[in-house]
Amino acid sequence: MNYKEDDLLPLSALQHLLFCERQCALIHIEQAWDENRLTAEGRIMHEKVHDAGEESRGDVRISRGLRLRSLRLGLTGMADVVEFHKENGTWCPFPVEYKRGKPKENDCDRVQLCAQALCLEEMLNCSISVGALFYGTTRRRLDVEFDANLRLKTENTASRLHELFDSGITPPAVYEKKCDSCSMLNACMPKTAGRHKSARKYLQSAICNL
Repeated sequence: MNYKEDDLLPLSALQHLLFCERQCALIHIEQAWDENRLTAEGRIMHEKVHDAGEESRGDVRISRGLRLRSLRLGLTGMADVVEFHKENGTWCPFPVEYKRGKPKENDCDRVQLCAQALCLEEMLNCSISVGALFYGTTRRRLDVEFDANLRLKTENTASRLHELFDSGITPPAVYEKKCDSCSMLNACMPKTAGRHKSARKYLQSAICNL
């Protein structure tokens, strides 16, 4: 089954989904957005990368801000950098995603990069075995192998993303330590609007404290 153009979802939402389904729904379904220092730094980094333009270095050609699409996964987005390495007379894509922080313990960055590779494979009718994540804090690249397990997780995450969008329901808030650094903290209110919290009691308490 292939999705239609009108049904394509933002590729960047995969990372939001794996970080927090409520955050993903607030941003992409409710169209809410708050920016903090971390997201601003990330946005500026992406803008600088995209504005750098095309480049050639011997057997490597560098494309920035390349538009991506996969009708199979129902995703669309933009790659920060795609390097085309010439191997045996063929230009092989090598996607590179830029992140402001440092490598994460979970797979959210790797899934986002793998989704870019799957889009490129579909668009260019090719096979891509590896890409890289560049982290601003460490100033180093981390190679990512697109093995069977990562590809399956990426495909399952894309399917879950479509399920979330189709439901149109924002999941309830569940407070975790990671919430403190989330730019959506004020919109989400995980400590006051979480699961099993009473909206009536919250409003009564807020009125009493006026």
